[in-house]
Amino acid sequence: MNDIAGVSLGVVIALAVVVALGAFVQSVAGLGLGLLGAPVVALLAPSLMPTLLLWLAVPMSLFVLVAEWRHVNWWATAWALPARVPGTVLGVWLVTVFTDRVLGIVVAVMVLVAVALAYRVVEVRFTPARLFLVGFAAGTSGTATSIGGPPMAILFAHRSPQESRATLSMFFFAGTAMSVALFSATGEMPAASVWLTLWFMPILVGSFLVGLKVRGRIPREGFRRLVLVVCTASALFLLARSLV
Repeated sequence: MNDIAGVSLGVVIALAVVVALGAFVQSVAGLGLGLLGAPVVALLAPSLMPTLLLWLAVPMSLFVLVAEWRHVNWWATAWALPARVPGTVLGVWLVTVFTDRVLGIVVAVMVLVAVALAYRVVEVRFTPARLFLVGFAAGTSGTATSIGGPPMAILFAHRSPQESRATLSMFFFAGTAMSVALFSATGEMPAASVWLTLWFMPILVGSFLVGLKVRGRIPREGFRRLVLVVCTASALFLLARSLV
Protein backbone atom coordinates (compact mmCIF):
# COMPACT_ATOMS: atom_id res chain seq x y z
CA MET A 1 0.00 0.00 0.00
CA ASN A 2 1.68 3.20 -1.20
CA ASP A 3 -0.86 5.68 0.08
CA ILE A 4 -3.76 6.14 2.49
CA ALA A 5 -6.78 8.21 1.46
CA GLY A 6 -4.75 9.61 -1.44
CA VAL A 7 -1.84 10.70 0.79
CA SER A 8 1.56 9.01 0.44
CA LEU A 9 2.50 6.56 3.16
CA GLY A 10 5.61 8.56 4.09
CA VAL A 11 3.54 11.70 4.65
CA VAL A 12 0.98 9.73 6.67
CA ILE A 13 3.72 8.38 8.94
CA ALA A 14 5.17 11.88 9.45
CA LEU A 15 1.70 13.24 10.22
CA ALA A 16 1.06 10.38 12.65
CA VAL A 17 4.21 11.31 14.60
CA VAL A 18 3.26 14.97 14.91
CA VAL A 19 -0.34 14.05 15.79
CA ALA A 20 0.93 11.80 18.59
CA LEU A 21 3.16 14.57 19.96
CA GLY A 22 0.50 17.26 19.58
CA ALA A 23 -2.19 15.15 21.22
CA PHE A 24 0.13 14.38 24.12
CA VAL A 25 0.91 18.09 24.60
CA GLN A 26 -2.79 18.96 24.44
CA SER A 27 -3.64 16.30 26.99
CA VAL A 28 -1.12 17.87 29.38
CA ALA A 29 -1.53 21.58 28.61
CA GLY A 30 -5.02 21.94 27.11
CA LEU A 31 -3.75 22.98 23.69
CA GLY A 32 -0.96 21.98 21.32
CA LEU A 33 -2.36 19.78 18.56
CA GLY A 34 -2.99 22.67 16.18
CA LEU A 35 0.07 24.65 17.25
CA LEU A 36 2.45 21.74 16.63
CA GLY A 37 0.57 20.18 13.72
CA ALA A 38 -0.23 23.20 11.55
CA PRO A 39 3.29 23.91 10.26
CA VAL A 40 3.88 20.22 9.47
CA VAL A 41 0.52 19.68 7.74
CA ALA A 42 0.97 22.91 5.78
CA LEU A 43 4.40 21.69 4.65
CA LEU A 44 3.59 18.08 3.80
CA ALA A 45 -0.12 18.12 2.90
CA PRO A 46 -1.27 21.71 2.27
CA SER A 47 -4.54 20.58 0.69
CA LEU A 48 -5.55 19.22 4.12
CA MET A 49 -5.11 22.57 5.88
CA PRO A 50 -6.88 23.35 8.11
CA THR A 51 -9.55 20.64 7.85
CA LEU A 52 -7.48 17.66 9.06
CA LEU A 53 -6.45 19.35 12.29
CA LEU A 54 -9.96 20.69 12.86
CA TRP A 55 -11.35 17.18 12.56
CA LEU A 56 -8.70 15.83 14.94
CA ALA A 57 -9.37 18.64 17.42
CA VAL A 58 -13.02 17.63 17.87
CA PRO A 59 -12.42 14.26 19.57
CA MET A 60 -9.20 15.43 21.23
CA SER A 61 -10.94 18.36 22.91
CA LEU A 62 -13.81 16.11 23.92
CA PHE A 63 -11.43 13.65 25.63
CA VAL A 64 -9.88 16.40 27.77
CA LEU A 65 -13.27 17.96 28.47
CA VAL A 66 -14.77 14.70 29.70
CA ALA A 67 -11.79 14.20 32.01
CA GLU A 68 -12.06 17.68 33.60
CA TRP A 69 -15.54 19.05 32.87
CA ARG A 70 -16.08 19.98 36.53
CA HIS A 71 -13.47 22.74 36.22
CA VAL A 72 -14.98 24.57 33.22
CA ASN A 73 -15.32 28.34 33.71
CA TRP A 74 -18.84 28.64 32.32
CA TRP A 75 -19.00 32.43 32.75
CA ALA A 76 -15.98 32.95 30.50
CA THR A 77 -17.25 30.38 28.01
CA ALA A 78 -20.64 32.10 27.81
CA TRP A 79 -19.00 35.34 26.67
CA ALA A 80 -16.29 33.91 24.39
CA LEU A 81 -18.09 31.08 22.60
CA PRO A 82 -20.86 33.08 20.84
CA ALA A 83 -18.20 35.37 19.36
CA ARG A 84 -16.67 32.34 17.66
CA VAL A 85 -19.66 32.12 15.31
CA PRO A 86 -18.87 35.24 13.22
CA GLY A 87 -15.15 34.48 13.58
CA THR A 88 -15.70 30.99 12.15
CA VAL A 89 -17.63 32.34 9.17
CA LEU A 90 -14.81 34.78 8.43
CA GLY A 91 -12.23 31.99 8.77
CA VAL A 92 -14.03 29.74 6.26
CA TRP A 93 -14.18 32.64 3.80
CA LEU A 94 -10.44 33.30 4.16
CA VAL A 95 -9.63 29.67 3.35
CA THR A 96 -11.70 29.80 0.15
CA VAL A 97 -10.04 33.04 -0.98
CA PHE A 98 -6.33 32.58 -0.29
CA THR A 99 -3.84 30.13 -1.84
CA ASP A 100 -1.91 27.41 -0.01
CA ARG A 101 1.22 29.59 -0.19
CA VAL A 102 -0.49 32.56 1.46
CA LEU A 103 -2.06 30.33 4.10
CA GLY A 104 1.38 28.81 4.75
CA ILE A 105 2.76 32.26 5.48
CA VAL A 106 -0.24 33.07 7.68
CA VAL A 107 0.15 29.82 9.64
CA ALA A 108 3.86 30.44 10.19
CA VAL A 109 3.32 34.01 11.36
CA MET A 110 0.45 32.95 13.62
CA VAL A 111 2.67 30.30 15.26
CA LEU A 112 5.51 32.77 15.80
CA VAL A 113 3.16 35.35 17.30
CA ALA A 114 1.63 32.68 19.52
CA VAL A 115 5.07 31.57 20.70
CA ALA A 116 6.08 35.17 21.48
CA LEU A 117 2.88 35.75 23.45
CA ALA A 118 3.20 32.45 25.29
CA TYR A 119 6.79 33.23 26.24
CA ARG A 120 6.06 36.76 27.48
CA VAL A 121 2.57 36.16 28.81
CA VAL A 122 1.27 38.42 31.55
CA GLU A 123 -1.92 38.11 33.56
CA VAL A 124 -4.94 39.59 31.77
CA ARG A 125 -8.11 40.44 33.68
CA PHE A 126 -11.34 38.86 32.45
CA THR A 127 -13.95 41.27 31.07
CA PRO A 128 -16.93 40.53 28.79
CA ALA A 129 -15.41 42.71 26.03
CA ARG A 130 -12.04 40.96 26.16
CA LEU A 131 -13.64 37.53 26.19
CA PHE A 132 -15.80 38.43 23.20
CA LEU A 133 -12.82 39.76 21.21
CA VAL A 134 -10.73 36.72 22.11
CA GLY A 135 -13.56 34.41 21.05
CA PHE A 136 -13.85 36.17 17.69
CA ALA A 137 -10.09 36.11 17.10
CA ALA A 138 -9.88 32.44 18.06
CA GLY A 139 -12.77 31.58 15.73
CA THR A 140 -11.15 33.32 12.78
CA SER A 141 -7.59 32.07 13.29
CA GLY A 142 -8.68 28.63 14.44
CA THR A 143 -10.85 28.06 11.38
CA ALA A 144 -8.47 29.57 8.83
CA THR A 145 -5.23 28.11 10.20
CA SER A 146 -6.31 25.52 12.84
CA ILE A 147 -4.44 27.62 15.44
CA GLY A 148 -7.13 29.09 17.65
CA GLY A 149 -5.76 28.26 21.08
CA PRO A 150 -3.31 31.07 21.91
CA PRO A 151 -5.85 33.91 22.37
CA MET A 152 -7.81 31.92 24.96
CA ALA A 153 -4.66 30.40 26.45
CA ILE A 154 -3.24 33.87 27.13
CA LEU A 155 -6.31 34.75 29.19
CA PHE A 156 -6.09 31.53 31.20
CA ALA A 157 -2.31 31.41 31.59
CA HIS A 158 -2.46 32.34 35.27
CA ARG A 159 -5.48 30.18 36.16
CA SER A 160 -5.18 26.68 37.57
CA PRO A 161 -4.13 23.98 35.09
CA GLN A 162 -7.45 22.19 35.64
CA GLU A 163 -9.55 25.29 34.91
CA SER A 164 -7.39 26.20 31.92
CA ARG A 165 -7.52 22.73 30.34
CA ALA A 166 -11.24 22.28 30.98
CA THR A 167 -12.34 25.70 29.70
CA LEU A 168 -10.05 25.63 26.66
CA SER A 169 -11.33 22.15 25.80
CA MET A 170 -14.97 23.24 26.08
CA PHE A 171 -14.26 26.21 23.82
CA PHE A 172 -12.25 24.13 21.32
CA PHE A 173 -14.78 21.31 21.16
CA ALA A 174 -17.74 23.55 20.40
CA GLY A 175 -15.71 25.81 18.11
CA THR A 176 -13.99 23.16 16.03
CA ALA A 177 -17.26 21.22 15.62
CA MET A 178 -18.76 24.46 14.29
CA SER A 179 -15.84 24.95 11.89
CA VAL A 180 -16.07 21.36 10.60
CA ALA A 181 -19.80 21.77 10.02
CA LEU A 182 -19.32 24.99 8.04
CA PHE A 183 -16.52 23.54 5.90
CA SER A 184 -18.72 20.52 5.14
CA ALA A 185 -21.73 22.71 4.32
CA THR A 186 -19.69 24.82 1.88
CA GLY A 187 -18.17 21.79 0.14
CA GLU A 188 -14.64 22.63 1.30
CA MET A 189 -14.05 19.43 3.29
CA PRO A 190 -11.56 17.02 1.63
CA ALA A 191 -12.52 13.38 2.08
CA ALA A 192 -8.88 12.61 2.95
CA SER A 193 -9.19 14.72 6.11
CA VAL A 194 -12.07 12.57 7.31
CA TRP A 195 -10.37 9.25 6.49
CA LEU A 196 -7.06 10.25 8.06
CA THR A 197 -8.86 11.33 11.21
CA LEU A 198 -10.28 7.83 11.50
CA TRP A 199 -6.82 6.32 10.88
CA PHE A 200 -5.29 8.56 13.57
CA MET A 201 -8.00 7.98 16.19
CA PRO A 202 -6.07 5.21 18.04
CA ILE A 203 -3.06 7.56 18.19
CA LEU A 204 -5.21 10.33 19.70
CA VAL A 205 -6.59 7.98 22.35
CA GLY A 206 -3.16 6.57 23.22
CA SER A 207 -1.49 9.99 23.45
CA PHE A 208 -4.33 11.36 25.55
CA LEU A 209 -4.06 8.47 28.03
CA VAL A 210 -0.28 8.86 28.30
CA GLY A 211 -0.67 12.59 28.91
CA LEU A 212 -3.32 11.90 31.52
CA LYS A 213 -0.90 9.66 33.42
CA VAL A 214 2.14 11.95 33.39
CA ARG A 215 0.59 15.41 33.83
CA GLY A 216 1.81 15.82 37.39
CA ARG A 217 5.33 14.53 36.72
CA ILE A 218 6.46 16.98 34.02
CA PRO A 219 8.19 20.23 35.05
CA ARG A 220 5.84 22.79 33.53
CA GLU A 221 8.42 25.42 32.61
CA GLY A 222 10.91 23.06 30.95
CA PHE A 223 8.17 21.30 29.03
CA ARG A 224 6.66 24.62 27.91
CA ARG A 225 10.02 25.83 26.61
CA LEU A 226 10.61 22.63 24.66
CA VAL A 227 7.21 22.96 22.97
CA LEU A 228 7.93 26.59 22.10
CA VAL A 229 11.28 25.66 20.53
CA VAL A 230 9.66 22.94 18.38
CA CYS A 231 6.89 25.31 17.29
CA THR A 232 9.37 28.05 16.42
CA ALA A 233 11.57 25.75 14.33
CA SER A 234 8.57 24.37 12.41
CA ALA A 235 7.14 27.83 11.79
CA LEU A 236 10.45 29.28 10.55
CA PHE A 237 10.93 26.37 8.15
CA LEU A 238 7.38 26.74 6.85
CA LEU A 239 7.77 30.51 6.45
CA ALA A 240 11.02 30.13 4.49
CA ARG A 241 9.49 27.48 2.24
CA SER A 242 6.35 29.54 1.58
CA LEU A 243 8.29 32.70 0.80
CA VAL A 244 10.70 30.93 -1.55
